Amino acid sequence: MDMIESSKQRAVSSMEFFLRNFAYVPDDRLEWTPTPTSKTPIRIAAHTALFAGRFANMIRTRQLPSPDNLSEWIAKGEAEEVALTCRSEMERVFREGTAEVIAALDTLGPEEVESSLDSGQGWSMPMTQLMGLPGWHATLHAGQIDYLQTCWDDQKIYVG
Repeated sequence: MDMIESSKQRAVSSMEFFLRNFAYVPDDRLEWTPTPTSKTPIRIAAHTALFAGRFANMIRTRQLPSPDNLSEWIAKGEAEEVALTCRSEMERVFREGTAEVIAALDTLGPEEVESSLDSGQGWSMPMTQLMGLPGWHATLHAGQIDYLQTCWDDQKIYVG
């Protein structure tokens, strides 16, 4: 299997893994937080869902966020995360963003897969790393949801 196909499969399977784990967060725990400054489960889910579309845009445009407006880009993302408070809306955004990732990956040719994107900050990111980020990112944040579940003493092991 080639790099594009494996990146597409990982993006989808990691999204499904995240959504399956998140489905076990009870509604009364969506806004729960272990400390006043920690992110809630729904905020972690919103962040994860919204970044699928952000990664798709980076792949499609072959550009990382510009350092000239990075703080503005981050602030916009945080505002979008805070506004996304509904479980079903988060899932819709996540599925649409992952579909955008698949479509963006399909636009890459062999030369582009081997390219690197300039950060404008003295470092570059290989396209192959960016291609893997949607799947890696979802798996990373699924671990945060698992940890929060242990914080409220949910010790069940969920399968399937």
